[in-house]
Amino acid sequence: MKILVVIPARGGSKGIPRKNVRLMCGKPLISYSIKNALCSTFNLDVVVSTDDEEIERIAESHGAKVIKRPNELATDQVTLDPVIHHTLLEMERGKNVTYDYVVTMQPTSPLLTTRTLDEAIKDFSQNSFDTVISGINSPHLSWTEKDGIVVPLYKERLNRQYLPKNLIETGAFVITKREFVEENSRLGPSVSIYEVPENESIDIDSPQDWWVAEKELSKKIILIRTDGYAEIGLGHIYRCLLLAHNLIDHEVRFILTSRSDIGIKKIRESHFKYHIIEDDYDIDKLINEYQCNILVNDILDTTEEYVKYCKGLGVRVVNFEDLGPGGLHADAVINDLYEKRNDYKNYYWGSDYYCIRDEFLLAKPAKFNEEVQEVLIIFGGTDPCNLTYRTFDALKTFPYKNIHYTFILGMGYSHTEELVFAASKSSLNIDIVSDVKRMTELMGKADIAISSQGRTMLELASMAVPTILLAQNEREQHHEFGYLQNGFINLGFGNIVEDRTIRETLLWLISSPQIRKQMKEQMLKNDLKKGAQRVINLILDRDL
Repeated sequence: MKILVVIPARGGSKGIPRKNVRLMCGKPLISYSIKNALCSTFNLDVVVSTDDEEIERIAESHGAKVIKRPNELATDQVTLDPVIHHTLLEMERGKNVTYDYVVTMQPTSPLLTTRTLDEAIKDFSQNSFDTVISGINSPHLSWTEKDGIVVPLYKERLNRQYLPKNLIETGAFVITKREFVEENSRLGPSVSIYEVPENESIDIDSPQDWWVAEKELSKKIILIRTDGYAEIGLGHIYRCLLLAHNLIDHEVRFILTSRSDIGIKKIRESHFKYHIIEDDYDIDKLINEYQCNILVNDILDTTEEYVKYCKGLGVRVVNFEDLGPGGLHADAVINDLYEKRNDYKNYYWGSDYYCIRDEFLLAKPAKFNEEVQEVLIIFGGTDPCNLTYRTFDALKTFPYKNIHYTFILGMGYSHTEELVFAASKSSLNIDIVSDVKRMTELMGKADIAISSQGRTMLELASMAVPTILLAQNEREQHHEFGYLQNGFINLGFGNIVEDRTIRETLLWLISSPQIRKQMKEQMLKNDLKKGAQRVINLILDRDL
C-alpha cells in the first residue's frame, strides 16, 4: 500500500498566535504529528501543506516534505478538503505515484501516538469502510434546540455508563481511500469512527487545551515498590498511598511481594493498579513494559547491587528510609525519621521531609486541658510486639475513674478478641475502635497519647498531643524525632519497659499540666505541613 499523510498547517492562527510552531514541552507543536507519522510501521509519505516559511523550515528540519499552499487556499474561509486535494495531486505528480490511502493528520493533536495511528490504519485496511475518522465515545445527557425549544437528545435519563454511544470527532486523523479525496470532500459513502484513547483525543483550540496537553505530555510513569505485612506493619503502605494521591498528574503503579498480604489488601481497596512479584529483580519486566521513568523504593535498607541494577534500567531511583549501602547509588534518599548522618548530596534528612496525610493538613491541634479527660493508645497497623495489650495491662488498675481511654487497633492487629474480652472485665472507661476513617477526630480529643515510635508519632506531633513513646523494634529507637525536644517522653524499646514504668509515667504526666503544656508547645514549633510537597519535588527532580 502507498499511503500519504497530509498535515495541514497554516501560519495565521488567531486563538493561540503562532500555534503550530509554538514550543510545547520544548518542541514545536507540529513536530509531534510529524514524528508520529514518520515512526509508523507503514512507511508513510509525510507532507506538510503550509503558507508559512517558519512552519516550512520546522517541518523540513523534522523530516517532512513540504508543499507550498497557494494564497487562495490559505484564507480563513477555505475548508480542509481543497487543501488536502491540492497536496495529494502535487505529491502524486512529483513522485509519479497513485496513493491507496490518504491520511489527514492535524498538528493540533500532539497526544496521538504512533501506536494508535498504526492500529487505526491496520483496522481500516482490514474492513470495508471508505473513510475512518478518529473519535471518542463521550456519552452524556445531551440537549438541542428545535423550533426555538430546547429538547432532549435522549429517551430516558440513565447513568453515564448506561447511555448509548455518543461518538465525537477528535480531529486527530481522517483516513480515506484515494478515490474519495476530491476538491470538496474527503468522505466516502461508508464512514466509521475509530475510537482513540481519551488521553490522546485533545484537539488544541484554546489556551486551556494547550495547558492540558502539556500536562499530559509531562506525565511520568512511576512505579512504587513497597511492602506491608505483620512484621513491618503498614507504615510504608500508607506513606506510598499518600505519595500516589499527590502524584495525580502522573501514572502510578504499585509493586509488592506476595508476602505483603495486608499491604496488597490495602492497595486493592485504594483502587490503584498494582503488581505482585516474587523477587526484587523481577522489577525489570515492569519497568520495560510500562516504560517507567521513576522507581520509588520504600522497602527499608537496599543493597548496592539492587540499586545499581535499577539504575542500569534507565530510571530515576528514589529511596525511603534507606540506611543501607544501596542509598549511595540512588538519585535521592529521603530519611524523614532520622537526623542528618552524612553530607552526601543525594540524602535528605529529618522531619522537613515527612509526608503528612491531607486530613492532618486541615485539622486544628488538640486543645489544652488542665485536667486530663482523654487518653489515646495507638500502636500502628499490626503492633507486632502487642504493645496495645501491654499498655492495657499496665493501666487496668489505674486510679483515675474519670478518664476515658480509646484504644485504636490497626487492620493487622491479631489480638483483638483477647483485648476486647479483657476490657469488658475491667473497671476502666474504655472504647476499642478499628478501621478509623478520620484519625484527626480522635487525636483532636486526646490530652495524652501512648504510641509507638513510627510515623504515628509525627501525626500526633502535628495535632500537638503530648505523647509517651514505646519503640516496636531497635530501628524505631533510632527515629530521632521522638524525643523531648519535639514534645515526646521516650521510654525506649517497649518489650523491655516494665508495666510499672508505663503506669507511673502516665500518672506523672496526668498530674503535671505544666509539663504537658510545654510538650504541646514543643510540638507546635515543628512545621510538618510542607514535607509532602518537598518529597514530590524530589521524586520528580524539580527544584526545591
